[in-house]
Amino acid sequence: MKRLALLILLPLFTACGPDSKNGPSGAGGAPGAGAMPPPEVEVIQVSRSSATLTPELPGRVAAVRAAEVRARVEGIVEKRLFEEGSDVRAGQPLFKLDNRTYRTAAQAAEADVELKRITLGRVESLLPIKAVSQLEVDTARAALKQSQAALARARLDLENTTVPAPISGRIGRALVTEGALVGRGDATLLATIEQLEPVYVLFTQPNAEVLRLKAAIAAGTLKATASRNIELMLENGAVYPHKGRLLMSDLTVDPTTGAITLKAEFPNPARLLLPGTFVRVKLSQAVADNVVTVPQKTVLSGPQGQYVLLVGPDNKSMPRPVKVGAMAGDRFVIEDGLSGGETLIVDGVQKARPGTVVKPVPAKQAN
Repeated sequence: MKRLALLILLPLFTACGPDSKNGPSGAGGAPGAGAMPPPEVEVIQVSRSSATLTPELPGRVAAVRAAEVRARVEGIVEKRLFEEGSDVRAGQPLFKLDNRTYRTAAQAAEADVELKRITLGRVESLLPIKAVSQLEVDTARAALKQSQAALARARLDLENTTVPAPISGRIGRALVTEGALVGRGDATLLATIEQLEPVYVLFTQPNAEVLRLKAAIAAGTLKATASRNIELMLENGAVYPHKGRLLMSDLTVDPTTGAITLKAEFPNPARLLLPGTFVRVKLSQAVADNVVTVPQKTVLSGPQGQYVLLVGPDNKSMPRPVKVGAMAGDRFVIEDGLSGGETLIVDGVQKARPGTVVKPVPAKQAN
C-alpha cells in the first residue's frame, strides 16, 4: 500500500517542481495579459457656428370652425340622414323630425291669410260708397299682415323639422336616436361638425422667454428670423409632413401660467390632425452667430445638473458641466461649459464611465 501511495503522489510533486510552466518561477504570461481593451466610443470635435433657434413648444390641435347641430323646433326624431364620422356639406339634411303638427299649422295659417285677404278686399270695395270707415279698412289691412306673419312663422317651423348642416366639415356621432323627443324647452344638441382642413394649432411660450429673446435681438446678440415655416411633432415623435404658418400672438399673458398663446395654421389633407391632439411645435424665432451646439443625446443629467462627456488628452472620459440654452433644430445651444475644440463623446456614453480609458473613433455620420 505504501508503494501504491508513493506512485500516486509522485506526479503531483513533479507538477509543482521548479521546471513547471505554471509555477510561480516559470516563464508564464506577463501581468495584465488577460485585461479587457478600452471601450470604443464615437466622438466629434466641438465647434462654433451660426444656429437658428427653434424652441419646442407644447400645443393642441383645434378645428378652424366647429358648429353644434341643434333642433330648432320640438318634435320626435323620425330618421337620421347621415353616416357618423363622414364629411358633410353646408345645408345637407341631417335629421328628419315628425312634421305633421307643423304641416297642419301651416295649412291653417294659409287659410287664415286667404280669409283676411277676402275681408280686406270687401271692406276696400265698400269704402268709396261710405259703407265702411277708413279705420275698418286699416284694421283689415293690419289683420292681413298679422296673418301673413303667422304663416311665415308656420312655414319656418315646418322647414325646421328637417335639420340641416350649418357648415361643411366632418360630423361626429349622433347624440340622439330615432324616436327621441327633442327641442322641448331648449334647442337639443344633435351632433357636432368640425372643419378639419385646414386646422389650427394653439401653443404657448413663456413670456420670460419672449422678453429674453426680444432683449437679445435688441442688443444685437440675436437676429430675428423672417421664416414663418413651422414644424410639428406628433404624439408618437414623428415629424408632421406639412409645414404651417404663424397667424397671431395673443395680446395678454395668462396670469396662471405666465405664458402667451400663439396660433398657427396647418394643412390637413389626410385628416391626420384631430382636434384635441397634443403636439409639439418647432418655431424658428432667431439666428445666433458663433455659438456652440451639440446633439441632444450627448447632454446627460445627474445629481449636480446637466453635463456632457469629453475625452481628455490621456484618452480618459471626463464629465463637463454645461448650461443648456435654446433648441437649434435637433441640437442644444450650450451657453456655458464648452468653448469649442473639445472632443465630445456622441455614441457609447454608457460604456464610458467618468475616469475610464476609452478608445475614441470619429463618428460615422455627422451629429
